[in-house]
Amino acid sequence: MRKALGGPARAVGLADRMWAAQVLALRDALPEARQRLAGEVLAPLRARKTPAEVAALREAGAAIDAVHAGMGRWLRAGRTEAEVGADIARAIRDAGHETVGFVIVASGPNGASPHHATSDRVIAAGDPVVVDIGGTMPSGYCSDSTRTYVVGTPPPDFAAYYEVLRAAQRAAVAAVRPGVTASSVDAAARSPIAGAGYGEAFLHRTGHGIGLDGHEEPYIVAGNALPLEPGMAFSVEPGIYLAGRHGARIEDIVVCVDGGVERLNTLSTELVEL
Repeated sequence: MRKALGGPARAVGLADRMWAAQVLALRDALPEARQRLAGEVLAPLRARKTPAEVAALREAGAAIDAVHAGMGRWLRAGRTEAEVGADIARAIRDAGHETVGFVIVASGPNGASPHHATSDRVIAAGDPVVVDIGGTMPSGYCSDSTRTYVVGTPPPDFAAYYEVLRAAQRAAVAAVRPGVTASSVDAAARSPIAGAGYGEAFLHRTGHGIGLDGHEEPYIVAGNALPLEPGMAFSVEPGIYLAGRHGARIEDIVVCVDGGVERLNTLSTELVEL
């Protein structure tokens, strides 16, 4: 091993999700080498996408947009979340994805749980439904987009806070440009929501990087002073979640570019009534 390396190795980088058996075997083979996470070196490199990588993410965004555009074929009263989710999973593959990453169909009170998946709950007339979906393209690059729908006429209180959420998501997207910190984009999303009295109902970070992994650097969260750079691609996904009632989230993947931002999901964020 030392001869193959051209001399003794002082340090080796390990994959962030490497099996323990592999880590221990490598330690036995290179007992004098310090082990460290390769992600410490690779993450900053992967955070800045090349034009070819942005093109792959743009293709992934268009594919998942096509699935959202067909939601009226599957999402309707009288069907369970699981039934709708199965149809969506097939549509994700039909739209060009190699694998399905996740399907969230969160109706009525389930929409107040940001990490709900699907259940046997029957969707009822008047239900808001959060649909968060994504997958991996043959290129290896990921998609991720959320839209919120209403089956029929929305509850009056829901319609009111949905417009607050929509304004917050637009403000956060507009805040993206080189040199702006990740935390300032998070703040741009939170300020309108807090100002409308829903600050405690925004339960998670505003966004996460995306590329070969569905979640990677940079993370758009309070306290992250990382300045954005051209090529950084990430989600902007504020949400409002009212326990026991309903919830809403709007998510686009965006990329920081010279002079501003490009949305890689281009569907309207207006509330869709099915």
